[in-house]
Amino acid sequence: MNVEDLVRDSLRELAVEEASAGPGFTDRVLAVRRRRRTHRLVSVAAATAAVVAVAVAVPMLKDGRDDVRPASVTQGDGISAHPDQSPPSGLIAAGRSALAAYYTTALVAKNEKEATLERTYWLLDPDTGKYEKDTRWSFVAVAPGLKTAAVLERTLPAARIGLLDLATGEVERWIPVGKGVAGLAFSNDGTELVATTYSEHPDPLEKLGNAGGSEGEWTSTHKVSRTGFLLLDLAGRDGGVWHPVASSSAGGRADFAFTRDGQHLFATGGGLVTLVRPTFYDLSGKESAAPANEKHLRWDVPARLSPNGRLAALGLAEEYQPAIAPEAGSLPGRSYSLIKDPLTGKEITKVRGAELLAWADDQRLIAWERTTGDDETYKDRLVLVTIGSDRVVPLSGVREHPETGQEPWEPVFAER
Repeated sequence: MNVEDLVRDSLRELAVEEASAGPGFTDRVLAVRRRRRTHRLVSVAAATAAVVAVAVAVPMLKDGRDDVRPASVTQGDGISAHPDQSPPSGLIAAGRSALAAYYTTALVAKNEKEATLERTYWLLDPDTGKYEKDTRWSFVAVAPGLKTAAVLERTLPAARIGLLDLATGEVERWIPVGKGVAGLAFSNDGTELVATTYSEHPDPLEKLGNAGGSEGEWTSTHKVSRTGFLLLDLAGRDGGVWHPVASSSAGGRADFAFTRDGQHLFATGGGLVTLVRPTFYDLSGKESAAPANEKHLRWDVPARLSPNGRLAALGLAEEYQPAIAPEAGSLPGRSYSLIKDPLTGKEITKVRGAELLAWADDQRLIAWERTTGDDETYKDRLVLVTIGSDRVVPLSGVREHPETGQEPWEPVFAER
């Protein structure tokens, strides 16, 4: 019996013996480059030992023979991959998750000292399986099912929210709001929408002088401009109920999103990358304790909970970060992220990927796989990774990270 057989048998026994660990979406932050020497990879057997040590059932492995479907298919659970396209023009999907949209961000100067970051979106046409550029919108959130998107017009904060039919490209309904909106997120079942309100554009920049850094360099101002949120029941006809919740002292964009159960909200962003544990609120805007299965999650890891709620996707494992300037014998690109028990926060295992974006099913995730070079630049591509395996399935082409100019494209995933 080889190591793979031993791993499979061990995981199967755990899945049978152990009880369930309990039931159990937003802008991602650009991954921070760190200088680390890459250590030797853990073996599959070591990963199995970690699973046994924390005694948590991990889903059993598949045999690796994935069903790769044509890019025009938006339903089902197969894989639609375009490893030659970056950004993609054809559908990218795996399992329950699909790339519903992507956007690029560009600096737009207001004057010599002030600017804002503005987005341009490409939206999935669910009938053709193609991504189409749509410059009408400054912010887009896609509902589960890939039929409807909530959109904001170009000027932020916006005075109304549009519900866009993705197949026709037409707004079926406008929802006037009494507060300026600049962020949107759907509930897990797609029936509710939380709209984050701001007094100013939430992505402001200013030009530095000599005292703050290199003269002429643009940097975020981290202005405190969030004012609260609106809760909208999409079956209703009004503009929702507004609740005041000011920004943290860090400022910057700090949009709200729903927890898995839809009974709480958490704040994403906040200006500082180090503040990765979100603050939770009840639906009236009062700060509250985190739901039991989300207290160990981070706002900067979009995948969050597995579909069955038993696994939590966390950030990069420190010892497996690829070196910016790899030395002889290091393995650039072999980044690993942590999978933990959402209730206890204990590590279960590690999985390939520098950032975990969405769950394909209870054992596979869509991730950014990062590669680095000795010129201190890095590239990444979308891949499908599997818990308990080092195998990756490329989903997109390589995304460049230029040192200057327009930022690279950013994915928006939704359940299909």
